[in-house]
Amino acid sequence: MAVSDLSFLALCALLPIIFLIFLKLIVRPRPVKIPIKSRHVLITGGSSGIGLALANQAAAEGARVTILARNLEKLEEAKASIRLSTGIDVAIVSADVCDFEAVKEAVDSVGPIDVLVCNQGVFVAQELENQEMKEIRDMIEINLIGTFNLVKAALPSMKSRTDRKPVSIAFMSSQAGQVGIYGYTAYSASKFGLRGLAEALQQEVIADNIHVSLIFPPDTDTPGLAEENKRKPRLTSIIAASSGAMKADEVAKKAWSGIKSGSFFVPCNLEGFMLSVATAGLSPQRSYLMAFVEVISAGLMRVAGLCFQWSWYGSIENFHAQHK
Repeated sequence: MAVSDLSFLALCALLPIIFLIFLKLIVRPRPVKIPIKSRHVLITGGSSGIGLALANQAAAEGARVTILARNLEKLEEAKASIRLSTGIDVAIVSADVCDFEAVKEAVDSVGPIDVLVCNQGVFVAQELENQEMKEIRDMIEINLIGTFNLVKAALPSMKSRTDRKPVSIAFMSSQAGQVGIYGYTAYSASKFGLRGLAEALQQEVIADNIHVSLIFPPDTDTPGLAEENKRKPRLTSIIAASSGAMKADEVAKKAWSGIKSGSFFVPCNLEGFMLSVATAGLSPQRSYLMAFVEVISAGLMRVAGLCFQWSWYGSIENFHAQHK
């Protein structure tokens, strides 16, 4: 083999290493670790489902936990449940996230927050043509505007903290916040909105050592899921079946892992991971290794996305053909 051939092979072998070094230099924000032990964690929607699972795990890890929800009776039940499973008491506070003044009063009453997890949410799957405007407004108000209320209320004390350790604001989005699905028009709109909020907010708060995470669970086995499924359009069930359901404890474990590592995107299963890679766009990325995966797999993920769209639109065509 000629010397020129050997030199070319050596250069080819070095290119990935050079590219990784380049990515390590440019990825922003920088990697960070966010401790939660002995720190104050506020979780909204904390009286059931994923929120309750998040509270249980945070309390078990030594965090000082406050859970917020509207229903005081359910909050008391959640507090008793957490005490039974962990032996630890959590604080509870009742407020409607759609009411900024109530949220501000609640946030001020619990003291400075180190980790804010905006987990509140409602979901009703239905075609836009058939859905009542009240349901659409409720999803936008609770899922999106409620999150604005919480962040705006919490930011002053988070920014003025004397402890300059890194802190976190985490948003519970959905895989329906990564890709639009039949029957999820209002819900996806509210969850896609969280991404825009998260991307812009991270730039606004990074100088204060505040780090934003966006969590993407699939369908999760919670008390609300059975009710949701009663009204879910048949086509929605067919298309959404490509991503399996998870247990609330599993989602909470993935969420805490992502929050503590300061990850911007926090997928919860393989499908969520693939969607995160496929939809990375201009989102921040702390890991140069993940940035490498995003770059080299971008074309392949686009092909995979087109295959999914082919399957989904095929299901829609077949469904309408059968029901004409």
